[in-house]
Formats: sequence, C-alpha cells, structure tokens
Amino acid sequence: MAPNDIGVYPQGNSFYRTITLAVADLTEHGFDSAERVQFWIQQIRSAAYASMTPAHVLEAQLAATFRGIYQRQIERGGILKYHPGVARFTLEKVKPRLRAELDRRLMASRELIKLNRAAAIEKTTQRFSGWATSIPAGGTDAADKVEVKTTVRKALAQLPFEERRVAVDQGHKFVANLNNIIAVDGGAIAAEWHSHWRQANYNFRRDHKDRDGHIYIVRDNWAMARGLMKSDGHRYTDEITAPGEEVFCRCSYRYLYSLRSLPVGLVTEKGRAELERVRVAA
Repeated sequence: MAPNDIGVYPQGNSFYRTITLAVADLTEHGFDSAERVQFWIQQIRSAAYASMTPAHVLEAQLAATFRGIYQRQIERGGILKYHPGVARFTLEKVKPRLRAELDRRLMASRELIKLNRAAAIEKTTQRFSGWATSIPAGGTDAADKVEVKTTVRKALAQLPFEERRVAVDQGHKFVANLNNIIAVDGGAIAAEWHSHWRQANYNFRRDHKDRDGHIYIVRDNWAMARGLMKSDGHRYTDEITAPGEEVFCRCSYRYLYSLRSLPVGLVTEKGRAELERVRVAA
C-alpha cells in the first residue's frame, strides 16, 4: 500500500499529533499491510526528531555547563579544596591536561546524548510497531487509545529529563577526572572517600555509604616506595570503583599528600623517624 492509500497525514512537526493520527489510523484499519505500519513508523521518527531541542542548541548548553565547571574548579581554584596542601603552582602546571580533559568530556557527552536520542526514538517506534502489528486487519474498537499513546510516547516524553541527568552525571565524572589528574601529578599518597548519603533525597549506593570516611591508598606512591608508609589493612584506590565512575555517583575523594596527614597506623617506624627529623629541622 502506497502512502496515498492511507489517506491520513500529520500536519507540521507535532509529535503528539502524529502519534494520535497513527493510533487512530491503525485502530480503524488494523494491520492490513506492512506498508501502513512502516509509513507511520517513518512519520513518528521524523516528528520525534523535529520535536527535540535542536542538536546545536543542546551542544551549546552542554558546552556552557562544562566550561562553567572548568571556570569554577580550575580557573578560580575551587578544586583545591579536594587537595589540601597542594600549591596553586601545581594546578597551573597541569592546566594543559585539564583543558584536554574538558575537550574530551565534551565530546563524550555529545556522543552519549546522540546515542540516548537514537535509543529513545528506536524504543518509541518499536513500541508502536509492536502494538500496530497486533491489531487485526479491519481494525478494532477494543483499543485504549489514550493508554496506547501514553505508552508509545513515554521514551520521548522522558528524554529531556534524561538529557539533564546525563549532563549532571557527566559533570560529576568531569570533576572526578580533573581531581585524578591533579592527584597523580601532585603525588597523592592516599585519599579519603566522601559520600553524600546524608543529603536528603539522594539515592546513594549502600557500598558507597560504607566507604564514607575510609582511607584508600594510592598504589606505588612515593611514600611506600621509600618505606615510609604501609597499608595497615587499608585497600588501594584501584581495588574499588572511583568517585563518579558509576552512573549518577556524586561521591568524591579528599586527597592526602603528606605523611603527617595519614592515620598513625599507616606510617612506618621509618616514616615516624622522618617526621621527627623534619620537625626538629624546622
């Protein structure tokens, strides 16, 4: 069956109107041809794309969000609160790598949003196709049109919310990666896990709550290489997921750089002797 034989066409770019017309047409005629269903799938797909925020607008909003984070954390030095004792000079030294991380995160976020959009449209057309091909030829009076339309358009209706969540989650991952770059270059020897489990309405992970306040050791750090530090039963940072690594994780590390900042049990006898030597010299 050619599109002209269907006789019903959506006007403009209204996604909801297109769904309404598609459901009405299939309810009246039923699954009498693959061409009828395919026609409406194409109409729904086109209307779905037309209903979305234009890609260039979304990318501009995304870029503004990430550059705002970079400005606050790097240009204004806000990120140093995660790195007590680290000089501003260290931050300046690693800026080229931090800037590269900004560009990398922007690219990754754009691709993720594209994939999510494609997946939402695919889910929408799959739901419509699954329903449409179940209607007998000749149509039906038994279909609940409101329920069908709600089900079909659900993925697209949720997309703006999901896109905001992606931007927020990618922002947390961005800050976590910036922190990691500074920690590696600054010579961090351990990190203290901080969870937001006390925050109202935060859907925290139970194991992340359990990590709150615990110290994790940076493997092969300079203090251990010199025999000044030991594990004392503490786990290494590479033995657990990193802050921000899991979806919608808002946890963070507070990095430790000196022997004096460590719990007593982590400092060896040699390390205590070194601390005493430094104290006397000072």
